Amino acid sequence: MEHALSPTTLSELRRPRPYPAVSVLTPTHRREPYNAQDRVRLRNVVSEAKKQLEADPAVTRERRADVAAQLDQALGEVDLTHSEDGLVIYAAPGEHQVWSLARTVPERVVLSDTFLTRNLVSAQVSERSFWVLSISADRATLWNGGGGRVTEERGGGFPMTRRAENFDPERLERVGDLPSTFRDEDTRHFLREADTAVGAILRDRPRPLYVTGEQAALSCLDEVGDASRRALHIAHGGLAHGTPDAVWQAVGAIVEDEDLRTIDTVTKELESARGRKEFAAGVDEVWQNAREARVRLLAVEENYRVTVRDDGDHLVPASGDDLDAREDIVDEIVEQCLETGADVRFVPDGTLADANGIAGVLRY
Repeated sequence: MEHALSPTTLSELRRPRPYPAVSVLTPTHRREPYNAQDRVRLRNVVSEAKKQLEADPAVTRERRADVAAQLDQALGEVDLTHSEDGLVIYAAPGEHQVWSLARTVPERVVLSDTFLTRNLVSAQVSERSFWVLSISADRATLWNGGGGRVTEERGGGFPMTRRAENFDPERLERVGDLPSTFRDEDTRHFLREADTAVGAILRDRPRPLYVTGEQAALSCLDEVGDASRRALHIAHGGLAHGTPDAVWQAVGAIVEDEDLRTIDTVTKELESARGRKEFAAGVDEVWQNAREARVRLLAVEENYRVTVRDDGDHLVPASGDDLDAREDIVDEIVEQCLETGADVRFVPDGTLADANGIAGVLRY
């Protein structure tokens, strides 16, 4: 199952497909007893997708069989033992993907000529993703963080290992002089390469960067690097050869502290915007401004959900069984704001109580 959404991947997902491109969404659960019915529910929603394919006169028999087979393959790839809060299956002629999300989604099936990506985008943003670069004299490892965990990133040149002819760990152990190792030109060149590699990844997938290593390694990286110089440095060695759990133990509390500082900055920006009359609050007002590309900063409470329908002039509350109901309007707003260049921040529940869970700083 997929977890990491890069701009390149998102662009590929949004590419038009031969009709029908099927999006299947269903909420899932991390814990018992709530996850007991997830597999049954998933099979039911996939069956509903097949029924819609069968009933759609625009779908040829050949394409119906192709997409139904893709749905079956995707279903076989789902691992519900590691469920998060939502699951998305994409299927089109000749292809399928399965995405696990750390954010709940409404249960629905959509047939179109593109995949439905807004829930995927919203889930990715709400995870508050970050990178951790762990360095040593002979290895540089990149960790992909978000949602209270890290996983090793394999790609973009990582993990990087120094060639054996340029590094003698036995000599280092004998000499025991770590600082002098990082004055060695070969070591400096190795760390410069790691910095260049992480810089390329940050250009493609920008997010906060943390760097871990012995203090001597961090000081050396400061001297030779560029991209990592602006990162938050954590003097903790051994993580370049470490485990995801060890990395999270070392950086988790610091990441959470940085998140709190970010939330404080967001609330101050909202208050300032209110005084300048560049402030929007509530789902209807924010949606109107998002459609006009006026939102510069969007703040959303982490678990804020609301079902609405469009009465032509405004969004009004609606029940889930209303045929015109839009259950994922918050995710629509998030994606719309991102597409128009807004900064999107998720904040703890209750932070935006006086704005009914969602607020924006306007450009004008």
